[in-house]
Amino acid sequence: MKPRDLTILIGIIGIVLMMVIPIPTPLLSVLLIVNISAALMILLISMNTQDALQFSIFPALLLITTLFRLALNLSTTRNILQKAEGGSVVETFGNWIAGGQIAIGFVVFLILVVVQFIVITKGSERVAEVAARFTLDAMPGKQMSIDADLNAGLINEQQAKERRQKIEREADFYGSMDGASKFVKGDAIASIIILFINLIGGFIIGMSVHGMSFSESLTTYSILTIGDGLVSQIPALLISTATGLIVTRAASDGNLAEDLTSQLFRYPKLLYIVAGTVGILGIATPIGIFATWPFAALMVFSGYRMQMNLNKQLHAEELLVEEQEIEEVRSPESVISLLQVDPIEFEFGYGLIPLADQQQGGDLLDRIIMIRRQCALELGLVVPVIRIRDNIQLRPNEYVIKIKGNTVARGELLLNHYLAMSPGFDDDSIVGIETVEPAFGLPAMWIDESTKERAELTGYTVVDPPSVVATHLTELVKRHAHELIGRQETKALIDNVRESYPALVDELIPSILNVGDVQKVLAKLLREKISIRDMVTIFEALADHGSYTKDPDILTEYVRQALSRQITQQFSNQGDTLRVITVGPSLEKKIAESVQSSEQGSYLALDPVSSQTIYQKLNEQVNKQLQSGNQPIVLASPTIRMYLRQIVERTMQDIPVLSYSELEPSVEVQSIGVVNL
Repeated sequence: MKPRDLTILIGIIGIVLMMVIPIPTPLLSVLLIVNISAALMILLISMNTQDALQFSIFPALLLITTLFRLALNLSTTRNILQKAEGGSVVETFGNWIAGGQIAIGFVVFLILVVVQFIVITKGSERVAEVAARFTLDAMPGKQMSIDADLNAGLINEQQAKERRQKIEREADFYGSMDGASKFVKGDAIASIIILFINLIGGFIIGMSVHGMSFSESLTTYSILTIGDGLVSQIPALLISTATGLIVTRAASDGNLAEDLTSQLFRYPKLLYIVAGTVGILGIATPIGIFATWPFAALMVFSGYRMQMNLNKQLHAEELLVEEQEIEEVRSPESVISLLQVDPIEFEFGYGLIPLADQQQGGDLLDRIIMIRRQCALELGLVVPVIRIRDNIQLRPNEYVIKIKGNTVARGELLLNHYLAMSPGFDDDSIVGIETVEPAFGLPAMWIDESTKERAELTGYTVVDPPSVVATHLTELVKRHAHELIGRQETKALIDNVRESYPALVDELIPSILNVGDVQKVLAKLLREKISIRDMVTIFEALADHGSYTKDPDILTEYVRQALSRQITQQFSNQGDTLRVITVGPSLEKKIAESVQSSEQGSYLALDPVSSQTIYQKLNEQVNKQLQSGNQPIVLASPTIRMYLRQIVERTMQDIPVLSYSELEPSVEVQSIGVVNL
C-alpha cells in the first residue's frame, strides 16, 4: 500500500477512535483549527471548479468531513461536561460572540443555525435531489445523441467512449450528492441536539459535580456551549455553502468568479439606473445624500469603467476576427471553400438590385420560395437553395442563371417597363423596345407605364420584370431538373417515403436496387418532365421489375407504364381527346432492327443518313402541328419508345414521346400525322 493510501486509511480510523478515546485539550484545539481550514479549502475549491465532475470526490469528502466534525463535537462535549473547559479555540469563540452578554450570544448562534439548517442545507438537499432525478432521466437521450454523432462520423469511437463515461460519472455524482446532502442535514440536527445537551447537562453537572454556583455555572457553560456550537457550525456552514455551489453550478468555461463578473456586469448601462435610483432615495427620503450619493457616484464610475473596458474588448475581438480572416485567406487551406459549387445561381447587375432588396420593394426572394413550392408540387422535386448575388462584371440590367457553376441562360430587364407579348397580330399604336421573351423565346417588346393599359386592352400579354425573371427561372429549373437530383437528394426522398412506407423501401433498397440505380430512373423521368411526386408507385414498379433487370432505361419504361394515369392526364388535358403524331410501320421496323444488345444493355445503332432522314420526317410533322396551334406529341410502340426518344431529344427536347402502354384505355387517341420512311 502506498504511503498516501496508508495516511488516508489511518486518518479515517483516527476519526472513528476520536469518538471513544478522550483527546487532550491542546490537541483538540489544533484539530478544530484543522476542521475550519479544511472547510474553507473545500469552499474555495467548489468556487473555482468549472464542472461538477472536476470535484467528483465531493460526496465522499462530505461524509468524511461530517464524521470528523461530529467526532470533534463529541470530544468537546466530553471535555465541557467533565472538565468544564473546551480549549482555547472554543472559549475564544464563545467570549468573542457573547461579548459579555450571553443572551446576545445565544441569539446570534441560533440565527446561524437557522440559516444553515433551513436556508442553505434545505435548499442544497432539494437541488441535489432534482439534479439527480433529471440527470438520470436525460441519460437515454444523451446516449442516443452520442450514437447519432458516432454514426454520422462527427466523432470517433474514442470520443464516443469518453462521452459515455462522462454521462455515467455525472449520473453517479448527482446520485451520490442526493444521498450525501442528507449528511449535512443530519449534522445540523445533531448540532442542535448537542447544543441543548451541553447547556442543560453542563448547567446541572457544574452545580452538582464541580460545585459551581448558579450564576457561575450558567455563565461558564453558556459560553462554552456557544463556543463549541460556533466552532462546529462555522465549518458546517462553509461546507453546506460548498454543497449548494456544487449542485447549482452549470458547466461553463470559467469558474464562479469569472462567471459572476462576466454575467452580472455584462450590462454596464444598468449601473447608471441603479445609481440614479439610489441618488433619488437620498433626496426624497430621510436617508440623506451623505449616505447615498457616494455609493451612487461609485456606481456611475464603475459603469463608466466597465463600458470602456467592454468597448476595448469588442474592438480587440473585431481586430482578432479580421486577422483570422486575413490568415485564412493567406493559408493554403482557404482555397478549399472555393471548390464548393452551388446547384443553382442567379447573378444580376447592379441595376437589378431593387429586385432582391426588400427595403426597395423587391419580392424576388418570395417568388423563389413559390418557385420551389411549385416545382415540388408539379415535379415532386425539392429544388436546392438558389444562390442570389450581384455581379459587377455584368451589364447593369443583365442577369445570368447558372446550373452547377455553368451559365445556362441570360437575359436583360428594364425595371421601369413591362414586357408585352403580341397576341398574334401587331398593333401599330403599341410602341416599345423590341426584345425576346427569355423563357420561351417569343418576340416581345418593353413598354412603359403609359402604354401598359392600352396594350392589355388590345390583347397583349403584359408582364412585370419580376414575373419575367420568375417564369424564366421556373422553366430552367424544370428543363434541368434531371441535373439537380443526385444521390444525396435521392437519399432524402427515399427517407421521406420510408417514414410512411418502411416495408416498401426496405424491400427495394438495397436488396434489389441501390440509391444510384433509383437516382438514374428518377433523373430519366425528370428529363422528360414526368413528375416523380408519386414515389410510392415508382418504388412499387421498381420493386416488381428490379429483380429481373438493372438497366435504368428498361426500368424507366416500366415505371412510366405504372404512371399511365398520371401521364395520360398530363398530356390529354384531363381526359380530352389526345391528338398525336404516330410512328408508321416502316419507321418502327427500321428502329427495331437498329437496336443492338451488349453486356451493358441495349442501344440504338443508326447510320447518320437514316438518323437525318428520321429527323427530317419527324420535323415536318412537328412543324405542321405547331402551325396549327397544337402541342406535338409523338406516339410509338413500347418496344421502340425509348430509342425514338433518344433521336428526338437531340434537337427537339421539349417534344414528348409516349407509348401505347402509357395511356389509359379511357382516353381517345386521334392520329393527326404519321411519320414514315
